[in-house]
Amino acid sequence: MPGRLTTHVLDTAQGRPAAGVAIELWRLEADGARRLIASAITNADGRTDAPLLAGDGLVAGGYELLFDVGAYFAAQGLAPASPPFLGQVPLRFGIADAGAHYHVPLLVSPWAYSTYRGS
Repeated sequence: MPGRLTTHVLDTAQGRPAAGVAIELWRLEADGARRLIASAITNADGRTDAPLLAGDGLVAGGYELLFDVGAYFAAQGLAPASPPFLGQVPLRFGIADAGAHYHVPLLVSPWAYSTYRGS
């Protein structure tokens, strides 16, 4: 199977997948610039309907996922302050093997988040 990049978002405050989270994927260029290469909205399972990158589109290098969790929690009625403590959550990571599956989940509440390389 060719390499691919996937993600999902879990709402740890409510104990369920986070549906409707806007996600942007940026490639980090060697000169320090960022280039938007994909965007998606999470589905009812908190996942994107298709990989964010796959096949020849997945190349080794630096990337950033940007999750708009502030808007998600506001829509859920869980925005305790304005501005929210977490608005957009950026996750920077590297892809070393373009033939591998990289799964980058986000576990998030209005006050904290964590991530890991999943399977």
